[in-house]
Amino acid sequence: MIAELESVVLTVDLPEQRLQRGDVGTVVLTHDGRGYEVEFVTLDGETLAVVSLTPDQVRPTAPGEIAHVRPVEAA
Repeated sequence: MIAELESVVLTVDLPEQRLQRGDVGTVVLTHDGRGYEVEFVTLDGETLAVVSLTPDQVRPTAPGEIAHVRPVEAA
C-alpha cells in the first residue's frame, strides 16, 4: 500500500493535466486503498497538478530508478 508523502510514478498519460507516463508525484492524501490525491510539481516548485488517481494509475518508485527531466507544454 502506498502511504501519504510517498513518491509515486504515473503509469498512464493524462494530457488534460499535461502529465505523462513516468512523471513522478507525491501522494498528499490516500482514499482507504481506493485511490490517491497526487501532487505533481515542477523542479522550480510550481504545482502543475493535483490529481485524483486510482491504484492502477500510479505505482511506487523502485530501487535503481532515476528521474528524467522533460519540459512541460504551456497551458
